[in-house]
Amino acid sequence: MFRFKSLTSRIVFLHIVAVAVAAIFLPLLLLWLLNSEINQLHREAMRDQAADLGQNLSVDAAGKVQLNLPDSLRGLYSDAYGRYRYDIYDADGHLLFSSHREAPRLPASANRISGASVTKLLGGQTLRILVAEDLSHRDVIIDDIVSNFFRRVGWITIPILLILLATDILIFRRAVTPLLRASEEARSIGPARTDIRLPTEGIPSEILPLVTAVNQAFDRLEEGFHVQRQFTADAAHQLRTPLAILRTRIETLDAAKGTRELHADIESMSRIVSQLLEIAELDTLVLDPGETADLRAVCAEVVGSIAPYALAQRKDIALRGTDSPVQVRGNAEMLQRAIFNLAENAIKYTAERTSVDVEVHDNGSVQVRDCGPGIAPAEQGLIFQRFWRSDRQRTDGAGLGLSIVRGVVDDHDATVRVENLPSGGAQFTLRFRLAKAEPAAS
Repeated sequence: MFRFKSLTSRIVFLHIVAVAVAAIFLPLLLLWLLNSEINQLHREAMRDQAADLGQNLSVDAAGKVQLNLPDSLRGLYSDAYGRYRYDIYDADGHLLFSSHREAPRLPASANRISGASVTKLLGGQTLRILVAEDLSHRDVIIDDIVSNFFRRVGWITIPILLILLATDILIFRRAVTPLLRASEEARSIGPARTDIRLPTEGIPSEILPLVTAVNQAFDRLEEGFHVQRQFTADAAHQLRTPLAILRTRIETLDAAKGTRELHADIESMSRIVSQLLEIAELDTLVLDPGETADLRAVCAEVVGSIAPYALAQRKDIALRGTDSPVQVRGNAEMLQRAIFNLAENAIKYTAERTSVDVEVHDNGSVQVRDCGPGIAPAEQGLIFQRFWRSDRQRTDGAGLGLSIVRGVVDDHDATVRVENLPSGGAQFTLRFRLAKAEPAAS
């Protein structure tokens, strides 16, 4: 048997097999029923004719059986007509009357004669009347019906069965529509949308236990995600307090050797804690589908806030591209965090006395370019993973910045692409969905 991965394909294939079998055997069954009915009618007609013959039998004064046929019956059983014949026997099997001039004696197997026989008691004698039809001279109309039945009924039956099959497929597809809707809902479930559940309305009773079990599994997964997110947020908040205390104590110390390094370590730890909090907030973020943001204004704010950090590193950062507002779908704060992390990452890797460019386009995209060493092609698919770093010797980050970018991109149904520039350096391109312009009020 063929194996199909699709449930619909399996059922359709089995229905096609059933239709093919029915198309073959249904006409044969109807033909058998027709033949049976014709034979039954033939036997009843022969019995009626035998009874009519019996009505024309009589016994004379000498006790001899007489047959007086009217002219109409003589013509029906004449040799010229040759279609019907009769034989009348006594109780001992002697032939008394026959429609043929030469008739054999009734053999033991006389009941095999095609037709019918009746028994009649006349003048104390038991007579047996046999009437038969010569099937080689059967009615032409009946012969035509039987001979053409299969061909005609077959051509009628097959289209009817095909129509029934097509109707059955449509009914089945309508029956599985709730399952298709459930599968569409399942595609929306992800780390950022763990609240979605498969609909149970209209689900067939055979599939409902599976859908219910899946929803219960999603409940357990959502609870596990919540515990994990809560742990990340709590850990980040708890780390902030000792870091603040440590910073205060270092500031009260005299400017001794190593104080600057301690401040740098604290700043690095504080940045990691802030990124952990951002990740926790991203995990719990639920976007409003109608929320929009001005991508140009977001990028301008990022460039303004990160410029002091770039200058402290003896590097520049510039905002380029369109000067007009670019309205996109999304949360302004989340977009700002994603672009900030890209800009911060670019500043870390760009060469001294070079510039990081943030360029905004009217199509809803923003590009962040640096003049650093670029990213190896083998690593371009890994850099967005949490805690992944190409250089484990560096201590100025934990590999969380680009994972935050990926989280914002996924939540906004946006895209991110990284490529190396021919002139050197890397370019990150974020593309968000443009917001539809509101119709002007009349």
